[in-house]
Amino acid sequence: MKKLKIKTGDQVRVIAGDHKGSEGKVMRVDIAKNKAIVEGVNMVSKHEKPSAKNPQGGIVQKEALLHVSNLSLIDAKSGDTTRIGYEVRDGKKVRVSKKSNEVI
Repeated sequence: MKKLKIKTGDQVRVIAGDHKGSEGKVMRVDIAKNKAIVEGVNMVSKHEKPSAKNPQGGIVQKEALLHVSNLSLIDAKSGDTTRIGYEVRDGKKVRVSKKSNEVI
């Protein structure tokens, strides 16, 4: 099973592609495809048929998947992008920011 360093709930910035510079919270991660959905980024228009959930139907705006290589975690301390590493602290494996060396 693959392991991704980006997790659901992380605050990320897009570092490449059409939406470069956009920031948002990760809503969902697809490990099999190495992609993630970021809130408010990479919006696409999609036509939906009328249903019980959406009786009007029509065109709706939805977030599309972005490849995780185009995302970088935002360090809570400095507000800048950072890389992620893993360390064992107090007997537990934790994610650590490479810039501030603090637990994420």
